[in-house]
Amino acid sequence: MPDETLREPTWVGRVERTDATEIAVDARFGAARLLVTMPDGAPLGQVTVPLRAGRAGAADVRAAIDARFGSAAAPAAPSSVEPITVVVATRGRPDSIGRCVRSILGSDHPAVTVLVVDNDPEDELTRHAVEAIADERVRYVREARRGASAGRNRGLAEARTRLVAFTDDDTEVDSSWARRMAGAFAANPDLVCVSGPVLAASLGSDEERAADAALGWNKGFVSRTFSLADPPPDSAIFPFSPGLFGIGANLAVRADVARVSGGFDEALGPGSATRSGEDCEFLVRLVLAGHVLGYEPSAYVWHHHRPDSAALREQVEGYAIGLAGFLTKVALSPRGRAAAIRRIPAAVRQLGRIADREAGAGDAMPSGAGRTRLRGMLAGPYVYLRARRKARRAGGRVPPLVAAQDQGGSDQDGPRGGQARPAIALR
Repeated sequence: MPDETLREPTWVGRVERTDATEIAVDARFGAARLLVTMPDGAPLGQVTVPLRAGRAGAADVRAAIDARFGSAAAPAAPSSVEPITVVVATRGRPDSIGRCVRSILGSDHPAVTVLVVDNDPEDELTRHAVEAIADERVRYVREARRGASAGRNRGLAEARTRLVAFTDDDTEVDSSWARRMAGAFAANPDLVCVSGPVLAASLGSDEERAADAALGWNKGFVSRTFSLADPPPDSAIFPFSPGLFGIGANLAVRADVARVSGGFDEALGPGSATRSGEDCEFLVRLVLAGHVLGYEPSAYVWHHHRPDSAALREQVEGYAIGLAGFLTKVALSPRGRAAAIRRIPAAVRQLGRIADREAGAGDAMPSGAGRTRLRGMLAGPYVYLRARRKARRAGGRVPPLVAAQDQGGSDQDGPRGGQARPAIALR
């Protein structure tokens, strides 16, 4: 995971560990961030190489890689060609969705199906973009309800494969992404959900670099599993750990478990009033139900960050509202509240670290970002409660954080929903 805040235009690329070559790019780039991979494509991590007039010699590239990684080698990447469905929920981004879908179709996995779910479209541009791809592996689905959660739930209902993956319309997936996602499930049958790194596709603008530093979407290049039976030592607020398990731009699930768990909360996420938080809530809910989640570093995607200050400000505020909405749902769940309350001091420290990360993200961070975040956190509970009422009236899914059958008794945070296996008592 990058450990520096980049201050100058940075070119993004990939290099094989044993085949470091010179870099020659536009002279405006003062650095290159390189994803370093093994011959089988498994990533070691990322390294930043200084450039002079857009150039660095092969010896400089090799020296930077050696200084960062020494003689380290990445474990072999998992691989499986079990059929997998990729769901991409979208609205009003025909150019972006075309780029994303073409990257998925460029996969080296031979049995990929793509469902493009168009949420409450205002026009036919997305449908036309999908039809222009002219590939029988892609299907366009129109969903009347707005929101990424509604779109993902529709895709989950339409999918006919055991494995279903999700990515966003502003990503491009690695060519081995689908095969590695399927491989993670094949390698560990206990897994019900897998996430992977979300890497910046471009770092040429100040805003892209600020977003990359502030959002912290890349969770590193070490394979991990998460469960109540084996809590991670690096999270004092586990399992209520925003972002620890990954994000919705790069997820795959066992479809049967995801359906039984209730899918995504349609009162949370992009396109809803809360604007985010749906992926965090979904993953925490799976952990609370006693499931095992995995993180597979070889299954990575490239994300096109928002390129301007206004969009970045909106994103900071939206994440704050979504986080507060998620915490409100935890507070409304008797069992969730009981487990979370003793983690409050650690949670406050975690929020402080998030604030520090945003404050150090560079000059392109919008002025008053801290105040923007605070306003979002204060508004979040009301926004979530209102969004929950709206979703329920529309017949949407608002699954309980802890299903009644998991721990006995009644949980009043939403309609009852089943889980695939009993929960383990929270520590």
